[in-house]
Amino acid sequence: MKLIIDGYVYWVRTGQSLLDIVRELGLISGKLSTDPIAAKIAGEVFTLNYIPMREKDAAHERESIRKAMASADGVVRLLRYSDPSGKDAYRRTAQFVLFLAIRKLWPKARAKMNCTVGSGMYIKIAGAEDFSAERLKRCVEEIIAEDIPLIRRRISTSEAMDYFTRQGQYDKSRLLTYRASPYLDVYGYGDFIDYYYGEMAPSTGFLRVWDILPAKNGFIFVFPDRNDPDRISHYREMTNFMKVYDEGKQWGELMRCETVADLNELVDSGRLRELIRVNEALHEKNFSQVADSICERGAKAVMLAGPSSSGKTTSANRLATQLRCHGKTPILISLDDYYLDRDKIAPGEDGKVDLEHINTIDTELFGEQLTALLRGEEIELPSFNFKTGRREWRGKVLKLDERSVIIVEGIHALNPVLLPNELEKRAVFKIFVSPLLPLSLDDHNRIPTSYLRLLRRTVRDHDTRNSPIQQTLAMWDSVRRGEGRWILPFQEEADVIFNTSTLYELAVLKKHIYPLLCAVEPEEECYEQVRAMVKILNYIHEADVDDEIPPTSIVREFIGGNAFYR
Repeated sequence: MKLIIDGYVYWVRTGQSLLDIVRELGLISGKLSTDPIAAKIAGEVFTLNYIPMREKDAAHERESIRKAMASADGVVRLLRYSDPSGKDAYRRTAQFVLFLAIRKLWPKARAKMNCTVGSGMYIKIAGAEDFSAERLKRCVEEIIAEDIPLIRRRISTSEAMDYFTRQGQYDKSRLLTYRASPYLDVYGYGDFIDYYYGEMAPSTGFLRVWDILPAKNGFIFVFPDRNDPDRISHYREMTNFMKVYDEGKQWGELMRCETVADLNELVDSGRLRELIRVNEALHEKNFSQVADSICERGAKAVMLAGPSSSGKTTSANRLATQLRCHGKTPILISLDDYYLDRDKIAPGEDGKVDLEHINTIDTELFGEQLTALLRGEEIELPSFNFKTGRREWRGKVLKLDERSVIIVEGIHALNPVLLPNELEKRAVFKIFVSPLLPLSLDDHNRIPTSYLRLLRRTVRDHDTRNSPIQQTLAMWDSVRRGEGRWILPFQEEADVIFNTSTLYELAVLKKHIYPLLCAVEPEEECYEQVRAMVKILNYIHEADVDDEIPPTSIVREFIGGNAFYR
């Protein structure tokens, strides 16, 4: 059978793995930046331990080859750390090695994936006597040096449940009661097995660039640098982020909704409606407290930023409502209206215009107008026409009085280049909004914030903008790269980080999008993204409770019926 691997033509022999082939082609150099970690065939990601033509296939060749391989006509694209799917495989490999090391050193300890913090992954440890990050690091180094092959094997779901129950990992056995499939794919070494919902590197030796740092009640695993994977990232503590995330975890504990199993029990018992009411009341209380802080400072401008699908528009409007309760006159301004004319934006090195780039914003005009407004002068606001791609002046004038507070909303709102140096710092209040979901599948598998945002955006684009899910997913990697460069680096500089997640929304969003996701075929380019979304949704019971969700809810921004869009 002929394969085309990254442009190389190769006639595969029976029993050869993709790893054997890439080694034979001389594509393994020992550098993370250039070495493949996994492979993509059509729309599906495969481990490099995958064997394209097994012994039993040799006689019939293509007839028994997987559908994805046949659809790709033998074309294989190797995934490296620079590829999002390659990076995910690297992260899963790190998780396997870390939890294996903890099991070896502290077999009675309970380790929990907590959250991603900048360039690191925070894992909490409980019940580990004399825990030491340095000791853990040495054990991880030993496991990597062993270069243990990471071979996936299939066991029955009931067998997995029995194993995790015997190990005292009730979080996993409880989750698996909601698994519809009778089998489960796991990775193991010795008497240790685990699962991570996706492919890993072919062996532990591929985990080449990393570090482990001590942290309160656990440790930080530091990833490679995003721009230079051959060196370790500089890890920066994010105190404000962690404080807000921990508050979300505490609320999950108080509302007895820490895991997907907890959420399902609330759905099945009918108590999800109470959770919705408490969640929405909590948001309202927090918006009220933020408005209190703005007024106590006497700020005249609020800069509100957040990544895609974080609920910026609804947050700005709900904050405006709370400011009115203080006798203020809030004025909403969108940074989108400060876009430069499309034909004035310089393309990047690849010849394409990056619409996430800060250079798409007329930062000079914005700074001048904000300064003038805070001096009490009158200005004319621009308007951006997205159909023509040009700025327009429509005679919309603005002048602040003693009760006015402007709320500037946009993805770049926290970028310091927007604020002139001569501006009085206390006059500006900075808010970063993001759905920092504290819900997890089990102790070793959290639900990333980016997953919730992608699910929100997919639902919104399809239901309210009539966009195919394939179109939304095709843009997502570019959106994430832009966020990593222009939005997330400034979140820790905010006066307030606002958690816009709700514990109930996955059960609501599933009803809106699940059938469409299941209709995507394996040969489609976005299949692997869809598959990752479906794997989590498969465990979640959907809830028909839209009537309980108020029209001002952040969730309404994505499922429709939002009062601020009428």
